[in-house]
Amino acid sequence: MRRLLIPFTVSLFVSLSLFINVYAQPQTVYEKSGRTKTATYYEIISFYQQLDKLSSKLLLKTMGPSDAGVPLHLALYSNDGKFDPAQWRAQGKIILFIINGIHPGEPDGIDASMMMLRDLITNKRSLPNNVVLAVIPVYNIGGCLNRSPNYRVDQNGPEEFGSRGNSQNLDLNRDFIKNDSKEARSFAEIFHWLDPDIMIDNHVSNGADYQHVITLLTTQHNKLGGAAGRYLKQQMEPALYSLMREKKLDLVPYVNAFVDTPESGWPQFYDGPRYSSGYGALWQCFSFITETHMLKPYTQRVDATYAFMESMISFTTSSADSIKAIRKAARAEVLNQPTFSFRWKSDRSQFSTITFKGFEAGRKPSVISGAQRLYYDRSKPFTKEIRFYDTYVAQLELNRPKAYIIPQGWWRVTDLLRINKVEMRRFTSDTTLNVETYRITSYKSSPQPWEMHHLNSAVEVTKTNSVVTFRKGDWYVPMNQPAARFLAEVLEPQSDDSYFAWNFFDGILGQKEGYSPYVFEETAAVYLSEHPELQTALEEKRKSDSSFAKSGSAQLNFIYEKSKYMEPDYMKYPVYRVVN
Repeated sequence: MRRLLIPFTVSLFVSLSLFINVYAQPQTVYEKSGRTKTATYYEIISFYQQLDKLSSKLLLKTMGPSDAGVPLHLALYSNDGKFDPAQWRAQGKIILFIINGIHPGEPDGIDASMMMLRDLITNKRSLPNNVVLAVIPVYNIGGCLNRSPNYRVDQNGPEEFGSRGNSQNLDLNRDFIKNDSKEARSFAEIFHWLDPDIMIDNHVSNGADYQHVITLLTTQHNKLGGAAGRYLKQQMEPALYSLMREKKLDLVPYVNAFVDTPESGWPQFYDGPRYSSGYGALWQCFSFITETHMLKPYTQRVDATYAFMESMISFTTSSADSIKAIRKAARAEVLNQPTFSFRWKSDRSQFSTITFKGFEAGRKPSVISGAQRLYYDRSKPFTKEIRFYDTYVAQLELNRPKAYIIPQGWWRVTDLLRINKVEMRRFTSDTTLNVETYRITSYKSSPQPWEMHHLNSAVEVTKTNSVVTFRKGDWYVPMNQPAARFLAEVLEPQSDDSYFAWNFFDGILGQKEGYSPYVFEETAAVYLSEHPELQTALEEKRKSDSSFAKSGSAQLNFIYEKSKYMEPDYMKYPVYRVVN
């Protein structure tokens, strides 16, 4: 009996394998529609659930919540059927993290990823053993559920797709630092659980017209810094461009030309940590945003996105040891670097050249207004060498503190630090320390809301050393940890994407204490008599400012602001730096 069963079992196994490989090829909505449609949210998840059932190499996990009321999903693919990122890292595998549908109106990555994972489980494609995949099928679920054929009016297909805003009408590709959405908070949990080596965020671009089907926005190499920045610019990017050329796709950097036409050149996109690629850089993750061109047919865009993911897999396979070594070195650099850089600015004195394939631009009268309007003439293609300004220089360098201290009242900030797996501890008793303190001396606040905030910018501070007594329960945040770069970025108020910039500390910008002028007049007179140096300063101010000299209230307030009665916490930044 056993002799008969063994051949039968083998035969059955082979037959089932052939059935999966040949007959059970799940088809995406995109393929079933003749490559004109993209899947709805429920069709996307159903497809991944089907893949999960078909193969032990793929696991669809339910992750954290979203603003849409349904959870994010994460598809994990590993040849050995093991799905533990800690084990992957111990085995030296490259973790490639792919995000789709941050903007569901740009669904190219959604469909390309569905096909890629299907092709892997049916053996149409193979994944090397030293690479594992983690894929968010669709990130902005609320936007994906909100479908219309009328969004992204300039885009060439598919027939219907989701909206840019999520269930709070937030642009989730601006939310990686401020974490206003449940999606961003769940993303942080996923990101730190995976600790990916490489991250791809699939998009579709707006802007100028040109011949290229796909462009690439890469983590800015100066901001990534050190060995990792050099490796990205000198080896990783050139290799990816070469691999795409082999696939007959002329990849160029993201065409960041929205004022001038592209042939005049453009600066590399400034990807602050509000964006996925800038956020990844804070954790020494090589991060990329694909941008297919909105005017190209949907089939070309999906194919190009698929091709880039294939190219990335090919590169990581051959370069896995180098990538791991570079990330390890980059993290060691961050743990030991004495300063951190902020306020990056494009350096127009330095540039590289790229081969750009565009269309001639011209001007003609607008049918609507009669004014001259821009147009691109597709009957006049050109190929030119243009300047690409890919060097950024920091305008501000700050010394690294030993630690930051955050009073417990600022729990919204410490909650965000916990989400990002920051190591910190609470004082177990009242503790007095000598610390550096900042006082905000000037800033600009945006008059219009943007992504639910009024951004603060152009922040200037004064710094003093003070002896401060902290209360039991206040937070001590050491800088000798992997989150050091992240901490500097969010806690230094002069950083472009700091928590101060995003209004988390706006409570200090409003004065809470004051005085009754008719009462304080008497107090101020006594105070002036006891502080002749203030009397001198008042007289000098009167001489230099005629409007001030005519205003009794301004003079009284001048004394108040420079007296011991002035509210000490007004404009005092409530994050303290431990430097000794």
